[in-house]
Amino acid sequence: MIVKTKKFALDKKDYVSIAFKRHMRKDWKWLLIPAAVVILGLVLHFTGSYKNWWIPVVAVVGGGLYVLFWYAQFYAASQMEQNKQMFDKFMYEIDSRQILVKLNQKEGGIMKWESIQSAEKTPDSFLLIIGKGQFLRFPFTVFNSEHDMKLFESILKRKELLPA
Repeated sequence: MIVKTKKFALDKKDYVSIAFKRHMRKDWKWLLIPAAVVILGLVLHFTGSYKNWWIPVVAVVGGGLYVLFWYAQFYAASQMEQNKQMFDKFMYEIDSRQILVKLNQKEGGIMKWESIQSAEKTPDSFLLIIGKGQFLRFPFTVFNSEHDMKLFESILKRKELLPA
């Protein structure tokens, strides 16, 4: 059985939002460094060992710059010419062997299931994770029927990309 989707494109705002949130969920641990420095600075200030506010202020600014840096990375990736193809409209034909990505009836390419690292089911879509900042998003609205959506989900479960 083949699941065919409607022709759709990934919105740039959705890309930036999803990629940034996924990255921050994965690498939030790095924000513990500025948090520890803030606590250390406050302890030093209030114990009288080193009465100065610059340590916690610099730590907060550093943490904010870290978050801003990663947001800017994903935003810039959505604006780059070489990534323009990520936001083109495609149709997909999905079966248990491959994912056929079609630009139109004559042009397209094949994506093997081995290139998909993992999958997620969100409240409004399926995400197929290819790499850091690279994913395919299938909103539920792009499926032609409820049956196609359930078939797609069962393919993901058979491929052990979604929990059974």
